[in-house]
Formats: sequence, C-alpha cells, structure tokens
Amino acid sequence: MNPEQVVVFGAESFSSLAWYCLTHDSPFQVVAFTVDRAYVRSPTHHSLPVIPFEELENHFPPGTVRLLIPLGYHSINGLRRQRYEAAQRKGYQFISYISSRASTWPDLQVGQNCLVYEGAIIQPFARVGNNVIIRSAAHISHHCVVADHAFVAAGVTLGGNVRVGEQSFIGVGAVLRDGLTIAERSFIGAGAVVVADTQPDGVYVGNPARRMGKSALEASGGR
Repeated sequence: MNPEQVVVFGAESFSSLAWYCLTHDSPFQVVAFTVDRAYVRSPTHHSLPVIPFEELENHFPPGTVRLLIPLGYHSINGLRRQRYEAAQRKGYQFISYISSRASTWPDLQVGQNCLVYEGAIIQPFARVGNNVIIRSAAHISHHCVVADHAFVAAGVTLGGNVRVGEQSFIGVGAVLRDGLTIAERSFIGAGAVVVADTQPDGVYVGNPARRMGKSALEASGGR
C-alpha cells in the first residue's frame, strides 16, 4: 500500500519539525510544502517543492493529498486558525500526528490537524479538539478538554478536569490547577501557576498567576 500523501503548511522551523516527525514516525509521505505567496523564499524546502497556497489546487487538488498546518501561536493562534479554515473552504482534509513516543490511551479523542509530540501524556477521558498543538512532555490529565485551535507548550501540566478554551496558549512549563476553566484566547505565560479561572483575551504570568494589562493578541505578536 502506498503511503498517504501530505502537504505541510509552512517552510520554517515548525514545518521542518513536522516534516521530520512525519517522515520518521508516521505512515504519511510529505510531498510538498505550501506557504502564502508573499512568503515564498525558495522553490524548495527539504528538497521538496514549495507551492504558493493560493495556487495549491493547481498542483495538488483536494482529494489527492491531505494537509497538515503546524503553525505556532502567532496572533493567539489566529494565523493557524485562519489558514486551517481557508484550507477547509478549498475542500482539503487534514491529518493529525500523534508521536509513537507519546503516552495515550485507546479512548483518546483527537480532532483533525492536531500534533501531539514525543513525551506528551494524555490521560483517559481527555479530549482534544481540532487544530491543536500539544508539545513535548506536556501532561494532560484525566477529563481535560483542550478546545479547537489551542496551543499547549512543552512541559505544561494540566490538573484533572481542566478546560482549555478555543485559541488559548499555555506557555512552557505552566501549571494549571485541577478543575479550572481557561477562557477562550487566554495567554498563559511560561512558568505561570494558574489557580483560578481566567478571562477571555487575558494575559496571565507569575506564581500565582496574575492578569497583566496587555491583551493576549499583543502578547502573541498580533495586532
């Protein structure tokens, strides 16, 4: 059986990481990269063609390949969400990648266009939505919900029954107490210890975490 072919969005470090993992730890074959036309810097990336996203259907029509969009948390995950939704409108379907080195259980529910990297632990009854990135060594405890378009960075610990809202970003090494609700588009800084529910679009840092004056969009490089 021929491996299923995939086009990866991006031509920088996150896309290189996804390409490497798919190449060495998945049944998929990466056949090309795609980026917005304005960001095409080279005709190839890892010896594969780089296709302007605006022209992707001409080279790899929907139904012939699936996509993976491993973009980071820019604009509080808004950029990844925009490209994911644009690809949906073009008619593309998506893969998800779960590392063979992650610790998961048979009942795990993971949506499309998700990446779960090595060393991540996702306990029973946890659910992961669409277009979510869970980085290395994150711990997602039992009955947690990580909603669509979220980003959970390396070394994060979620206690049981935590709900991470849409487009939220949880920074490296952050700890979230059990039972919390992290509101949509929250930005949790690296190393923060969150002991109370958050508010939409807030930025939280420190131990215990406190809300800062800036917005999550500002903190994540957006406008």
